[in-house]
Amino acid sequence: MCVDFFKRPVWLVVLFCLGCSAQSLAPEASQRIEQQIRAHFKVPDAVTVILGAPRRSEFSGYDALPVTFEGPEQKTTYEFLLSKDGKKLLRMTEIDITPEAYAKTLAQNAEKRRERAQLMKKINTAGRPWRGAAAPKVTIVVYDDFQCPYCSMLYKTLFADSMKEYADRVRIVLKDFPLSEIHPWARRAAIDSNCLAEQSSEAYWDFSDYVHARQSEISGPNRDLNASVARLDNAALDAGQKRKLDGTILQSCLKLQPEAQLNASVKEADSLGVSSTPTMFINGDEVSGALTEAELRREIQAALRSTEQPEVAVGTVPASPQQTKTGDPAGTPAPAK
Repeated sequence: MCVDFFKRPVWLVVLFCLGCSAQSLAPEASQRIEQQIRAHFKVPDAVTVILGAPRRSEFSGYDALPVTFEGPEQKTTYEFLLSKDGKKLLRMTEIDITPEAYAKTLAQNAEKRRERAQLMKKINTAGRPWRGAAAPKVTIVVYDDFQCPYCSMLYKTLFADSMKEYADRVRIVLKDFPLSEIHPWARRAAIDSNCLAEQSSEAYWDFSDYVHARQSEISGPNRDLNASVARLDNAALDAGQKRKLDGTILQSCLKLQPEAQLNASVKEADSLGVSSTPTMFINGDEVSGALTEAELRREIQAALRSTEQPEVAVGTVPASPQQTKTGDPAGTPAPAK
């Protein structure tokens, strides 16, 4: 798995205390630096962190320290600054602020948006229940497992009252990706939810809310699969009764357990490289794991900002702001003489 630990913006400086006093990279200092880097950037155990030899830098009081992250498929080196007293580590980002560089950045961002838009076209959401905006600026597709505890955590965050401020701009769609090897009743829950969705989106969400909030209760103290299946089917019937669905059609679906829609969702997820749950695609940008509310807000806000950026071709230099007479409203042309 390729991992880019600096995917999220680090605008100017990342700073944290190391708590070591050695001037050089003694073994203890190296261990402390690696521990802090792993904790700060959430580096997986499968990735090796290699500290290079400190050397003089152009910044007074700091040495340059190359740090290499080596994974199974990727090896990347980043330049850090280590304070002379060995107590602080900084990572600085150099930004080219020339008009040409700005134009290149805009064009690259536009190309990424086009790529993400193409990816979203591969995700079939036709007929899927959704929550949020009728005409969304941002669409979040979640590949979900009803029995996955991390999916339950993300679900709670996605639909928290505090996130309702995005309801007029963001749409959320759930798709199924049950990990049956470790979650034995997840497929049953997915199919039951689809049986409800055929007649009512509201019934689907009632069931989805119930199951994500009561995974332990559905599993039961003895983890009896037959008992879990019975609880799921009863929950689906309760949701159908609440929304006044056709009981005969619903019971037939629950009994037959049609798998076509579920299998199509799993196949689609596989084609996108999904391997874990929850995995989200936020306007085509893949994000995995149970994000905190703060992390989710950052992702949504970044996606919303991205929709407002102009489309710029590579090599185009943005025009300078129009010059206006003193006192004229910005952008208002001077009257003809």
